[in-house]
Amino acid sequence: MVTDMEKILFVLNDPPYGSEHTYNALRLAISLLKGKGDLSIRMFLQGDAAPAAKSGQEVPKGYYSIELMLRSIARRGGVVGVCGTCMDARGISDTELMEGAERSSLDELTKWTLWADKVISF
Repeated sequence: MVTDMEKILFVLNDPPYGSEHTYNALRLAISLLKGKGDLSIRMFLQGDAAPAAKSGQEVPKGYYSIELMLRSIARRGGVVGVCGTCMDARGISDTELMEGAERSSLDELTKWTLWADKVISF
């Protein structure tokens, strides 16, 4: 049992679809948030993971939605940061980000890494 607030940073690098790395990272984060009341999670999306936070994703019926999974994490108090340089390189504007996600930076990732008790990279 965790007695103090445990702080976990997830760093995602893979695209939202085409690989199951991002999907599995989000599944783990949601599971952790459901199981622990004294847990703080931050998600940093960089590289090809940046589009995972794009609003308005439409997936085939019966297929998982990365956007909905990220929204679930944000609703449970998770913080979602998206690399601004990676957004720019992929033509994603701040207004295209889903609710609960914010433009971030390498400086913020550095601070989050120092803040975290655990860093999990996918």
